[in-house]
Amino acid sequence: MFPRRDVGTEAGATFRIDPVRPVEELRAEALAATPPPEPGPFRDSELVEVASLEPGIRLDVRYATTNNFMSSVFYDEPRVFLQRPAAEAVVRVHRALAEHGYGLLLHDGYRPWYVTKMFFDATPESQKIFVANPANGSRHNRGSAIDLNLYDLATGEPADMVGTFDEFSPRSFPDYPGGTSRQRWLRELLRRAMEAEGFTVYEAEWWHFDHDDWREYAIQNATFDALGR
Repeated sequence: MFPRRDVGTEAGATFRIDPVRPVEELRAEALAATPPPEPGPFRDSELVEVASLEPGIRLDVRYATTNNFMSSVFYDEPRVFLQRPAAEAVVRVHRALAEHGYGLLLHDGYRPWYVTKMFFDATPESQKIFVANPANGSRHNRGSAIDLNLYDLATGEPADMVGTFDEFSPRSFPDYPGGTSRQRWLRELLRRAMEAEGFTVYEAEWWHFDHDDWREYAIQNATFDALGR
């Protein structure tokens, strides 16, 4: 008999860590810190709210709630921003998926740099593969990365994938061989649809996709309030 291995959370459950330091202490430090300097030149930022371009796109912005891996609120409102080229590409993906009976459910897009620093500083060393190093910045900080899932157009229910969003386990890898054949098919459907519009999946997270122009934008640290409406 083979021994059982713990590879992640229970189906449908939210993965959580025990932050290595108090969250509010980390928040104060991150807000007082400065993003790393970059040489440039960069394109002018044009962050747009993705849902404003396509009403059929749904949101489940975990970082605007406590239903996330740190059990803390990071955003004042559930909003998802991307640089315009990436946002328009996401809209095309959503519309292309309709023939398969699915749409897009967005978890996160542009992320202020200070939030990335909080994630990194809170995460145990053994799990830092799943969080970006603020010394380099994140593609989320540039407004060119998106975290998302599929949802069923008929029922409105999120797709049941091999692992859950923000799960720090091998099930998050886009080539993880476990799960059911249906779960793997859905994961591949999402990946192929995103790749067709210029996105690349992150090697450790099936839900994270980088737009191919991410290098053209600078790291940003503006809050959602500062971006306006």
